[in-house]
Amino acid sequence: MTKELPKIYDPKLVEDKIYKEWEDSDYFSPEKCVKDGVATNKDYFSIILPPPNVTGNLHIGHAVMLAVEDLMVRYHRMKGDTTVWIPGTDHAAIATQEKVEKILFETEKKTRHDLGREEFLKRVEKFAQNSHDTIVRQMKKMGASVDWSRESYTLDEKRNLAVRTAFKKMYDDGIIYRGHRIVNWDPKLQTTVSDDELERKTEKTDFYYLKYGHFEIGTARPETKFGDKYVVMHPKDKRYKQYEHGQKIELEWINGPITATIIKDEAIDMDFGTGVMTITPWHDAVDFEIAKRHNLDKEQIISYDGKLLDIAGEFSGMDIFEARRKIIEKLKSKGLLARVEENYEHSIAINSRGEGIIEPQIMEQWFIDVNKEFKQKDKKTALKKLIQNAVRSGEIEIIPKRFEKIYFHWIDNLRDWCISRQIWYGHQIPVWYKGKEIYCDVNPPKGDGWKQDPDTLDTWFSSGLWTFSTLGWPNQTEDLKNYHPTSVMETGYDILFFWVARMILMSTYLLNGEVPFKKVYLHGLVRDEKGRKMSKSLGNIIDPLDVAEKYGTDSIRLSLIIGSTPGNDVRLNEEKIGSFRNFTNKIWNISRYIIQKSKIKNQKSKLQLKNKKLTLADYWIISEMGQLIHAVSEDIENFRFSQAGEKLHDFTWDDFADWYLEASKIEKNENAKNYILVSILKNLLKLWHPFMPFVTEYIWEEIGENKFLMTRGWPRYSEFHILGAQRDTAVHSDNFNFIKETITAIRNARVENKIDTKKKIKVIIDAKNAASGITELITEQKHLIKNLRTGIDELKIKNDGKKVENSIHRTVAGINIYIPAEGLVDIKKEKKKYQKEIENLEKYVANIKTKLKNKNFIKKAPSQVVKQQKENLEKAEAKLAEVRRHSEELK
Repeated sequence: MTKELPKIYDPKLVEDKIYKEWEDSDYFSPEKCVKDGVATNKDYFSIILPPPNVTGNLHIGHAVMLAVEDLMVRYHRMKGDTTVWIPGTDHAAIATQEKVEKILFETEKKTRHDLGREEFLKRVEKFAQNSHDTIVRQMKKMGASVDWSRESYTLDEKRNLAVRTAFKKMYDDGIIYRGHRIVNWDPKLQTTVSDDELERKTEKTDFYYLKYGHFEIGTARPETKFGDKYVVMHPKDKRYKQYEHGQKIELEWINGPITATIIKDEAIDMDFGTGVMTITPWHDAVDFEIAKRHNLDKEQIISYDGKLLDIAGEFSGMDIFEARRKIIEKLKSKGLLARVEENYEHSIAINSRGEGIIEPQIMEQWFIDVNKEFKQKDKKTALKKLIQNAVRSGEIEIIPKRFEKIYFHWIDNLRDWCISRQIWYGHQIPVWYKGKEIYCDVNPPKGDGWKQDPDTLDTWFSSGLWTFSTLGWPNQTEDLKNYHPTSVMETGYDILFFWVARMILMSTYLLNGEVPFKKVYLHGLVRDEKGRKMSKSLGNIIDPLDVAEKYGTDSIRLSLIIGSTPGNDVRLNEEKIGSFRNFTNKIWNISRYIIQKSKIKNQKSKLQLKNKKLTLADYWIISEMGQLIHAVSEDIENFRFSQAGEKLHDFTWDDFADWYLEASKIEKNENAKNYILVSILKNLLKLWHPFMPFVTEYIWEEIGENKFLMTRGWPRYSEFHILGAQRDTAVHSDNFNFIKETITAIRNARVENKIDTKKKIKVIIDAKNAASGITELITEQKHLIKNLRTGIDELKIKNDGKKVENSIHRTVAGINIYIPAEGLVDIKKEKKKYQKEIENLEKYVANIKTKLKNKNFIKKAPSQVVKQQKENLEKAEAKLAEVRRHSEELK
């Protein structure tokens, strides 16, 4: 030991210091690990950090991501794999620009147009840099062992080259095109928005049924109906068989008489409403596709700033919400309003960045054609096929597997991707115009008169290149050669389609069929203890840095990993985090005790137990440690991180601390015990290090080791397994577990019968019906049974099979345990108490049974209520059996 460990572990005093030491050591880089022999395997493990947006601080979702990914990285580094974890941040174009515009207006009452593009972008870049610096500090606080020398930014020069190269190739192959299609338009931010940046919000409004000639149509948006001149029905709808496709009909409409056309299309749901609808192709994606199939006219009704256009006649120039009421009044006066359904719930699309209400518009934009065929490896294919086959072929595994079905459903319905945005911040589209000439290349054209397209690219375009642009593409670098495809992509399930699918699209297309990663691990969302999404309005947000400051980083990491399974949301509250702070202190106290007791400096982890007399407890813990190493390693390899943590927690707190450590205080082979304690402690620190790196590294240093724990080899199952096998592993494991069960039964009997902890008891064990050798085993381990917190004064072993009257009775694996109650329990008083409890329980059970036999109750009560009653009955009957047993013991 370098010095005696402090009595209390204070993470605030050590975490920043330890991270600085890690960072200065350069062991986060694979080159340093290879050079110093830390990386000993031919295998590599590479992972690219999903880049946080430079719009503010890290949130709890980022904390999950960092905890899980750092766990994987530290495990593989210790395992000896050549390991690289590349960090970076995302410019998050719309989100970042919207933040800066908001600040600009609030502080200076100016817009970006007042500043001009160049000056405004300087403001955005300054904001982004400050946010980046904050994020980096927070990542370090979370203990992320990323290779900072490889840090990337989606808008830096190298990524800009990658984006322009990708755009140029796609443009030349005809995959990127400019055309008129329906897009998500945000009138508030004045830009298109990708599907993944939309949020669906349910609102209550009036739903109007309007008379359209002889038909009745329904709508929540009458302001879009001015241009409706097509009435669409299903070709197989018998109600409208008298109408023919293309038939013209005359009718009165909002601003006067119109000629409408009958359209027959199978997209119509015959069971919805009247089975008839009019279409507004300019402002609805489904209507747009119908119009496209039948080559119908498309008319714009609403301007890009959310006002009604001239086609609305007297309502021209009005805001759509202002106009809606007046339009309905006019329809009513003309007898065209059939009825109104109030409080109708329908879904509207909101831009998650700025919360503007989306208005679909047909606009000339840049798109990626996902169905356009191109040649790859001498075969024709399309982007949609590439991203389908990457998963279907098994080249990419999605964890959990159930998300594959969702993935394929989304890909099968994939539309052309609109990649142009009408904002200033981001990768400007590498296309220039001069008159009717169009020039697309990585570098600007030479000569005068060229003007670059003012639009920028969707953020997801640059982040779609993330796994290989961060490794040097389009240059053929050693990093790209050595670490791609990356080993795993770890991210939230909520962006499986929008980001993960786009990375697969970009990689398989630009890297000639090569997938971007071998596995996709999807973590769930973090919710509060009630299962609610964390939000400012609910006041339930947990800031990872705040709680890390209060409880320590290791505690927040454990709380986010243990209890969390792939693809499932995790509930979090401060109580859970605090419980892991207690566990951190438990590890600290265990370590402090062992180090001070053993007085061994720089003992090698390898067990040195030749010619040492070992007890059953020794063999048991050695065997259990070997099994633990095997199980934890297997769980981590198979992405079962919570299970690995739970097994480690149970072993540390229960098997090691509560049983073996206590046994070591009783048994006399101190020299052997010291070696075992130190060896298991060191290996436990290694196993825990990926989960809780700070406290384990600090203890490792205090033990006197001169190498970082993160560079030490992962524990070997064989070391403990071989030693454990000197005796039959199953036999000595079963034998010690039997002793544990016996001790636990005695402890529980004391608690259940409220025997004063200060009172010593007599215990009689009858082993007549037990298996062969049990009597000898109990005799051999008598010292543990008496002294491991059982409070036994006298322990007697017999084999006559006779009951001991007036005793508390327990059975364990064929043996009968008797605790004479005389002087410990007032038998008459306890019997009376038990009888009263039995009567109450019997009455309660009878009432539930009567209720469940009542057919009316079963028929009318909600299924959940019936289910709860059945569960109550099951619990009450179990409790009744237990109380009866306790009563019968006292004879």
